[in-house]
Amino acid sequence: MKPDNTPIPTLRPTPDGAVEIIDQTALPHACRIIRLGCLEDAVQAIRAMQVRGAPLIGVTAAYGLALALAARDDDATLAAAAAALAATRPTAVNLGWALARMQRRLARLPAGARAAIAWQEAGAIADEDAAQCRRIGEHGLALLRPLAARHGRLAVMTHCNAGRLAAIAFGTALAPIYAAFDAGIETHVWVSETRPRNQGLLTAWELQEHGVPHTLIADNAAGALLARGQADAVLVGADRIAANGDAANKIGTYLKALAARAAGVPFYVAAPRSTIDFSCPTGGAIPIEERHGDELRVAQGVDATGQPGTLRTISPDEAVANPAFDITPGQLIDAIVTERGHCPATAAGLRALYPETGDV
Repeated sequence: MKPDNTPIPTLRPTPDGAVEIIDQTALPHACRIIRLGCLEDAVQAIRAMQVRGAPLIGVTAAYGLALALAARDDDATLAAAAAALAATRPTAVNLGWALARMQRRLARLPAGARAAIAWQEAGAIADEDAAQCRRIGEHGLALLRPLAARHGRLAVMTHCNAGRLAAIAFGTALAPIYAAFDAGIETHVWVSETRPRNQGLLTAWELQEHGVPHTLIADNAAGALLARGQADAVLVGADRIAANGDAANKIGTYLKALAARAAGVPFYVAAPRSTIDFSCPTGGAIPIEERHGDELRVAQGVDATGQPGTLRTISPDEAVANPAFDITPGQLIDAIVTERGHCPATAAGLRALYPETGDV
């Protein structure tokens, strides 16, 4: 929090033409602000997960392109910068969406006239993200209100981080939770730790900032809690939604969807239009990022004196698999919530919300 009790922005352009971000690799133990002053800084921030969450990755990529053009404004720089940014995180479709939008806006401009427009367009993408997330919160709240009325309070389970840290403001899956809490509904959130990168710790950090009651749980506790009826709904974000309603999200999401279906608990996915990939027919066509095995082998944390450090928990020669995402089939998703409302997780449902997509 800043001294006036407002949240520190996840991303903020500076008057001197740079960008400041919260370094999410330092959370929850420290809130560190770092400066992105060039394309290489933006590439590193996305690849190293200093920025996380599909919407924020897209905004960061847009500003990364603007930073590149501020240094050299020509066709070769535009193409090379877009390629470098696109290669950082293959699953999050918002990344490619933002770069494609920037390139469409800039390609028709002459070299030498693009830098200022690139900065303006990146800012427009950021502003639209905040507005879309606010509307996702409103539409998601409409789904949560009947559950709260039925149970006399609201208990929601999450996975990964899909809050304001994953966007410019409000977040996607956490936006309806914030809306419910701010509306005076008694709210409690079950927060999965989300190993191996522990993005659930970021969710806990921002829920604490907002004052929302929550409990952090081991990932493997989720099924037991759902079976006991301790959660009224599961609400997650997405890194890409295929045209048929299948959704890619942080590894472990699919297990929660299976457990929720067995327990009769509704499972919702919240994401903006930029996360829906109408050119991707099914979840089977979504590329799944395989991350470095040391994310499993080495734990990050702080020692007894509060100093950051690492601890090796697995032998360096132990073979490990580290897929970053899994696919939840549309038939396990009760609704997809977007800035336009909510719909079934089907091709027809998504087309009804976005009829202008045609036959993409």
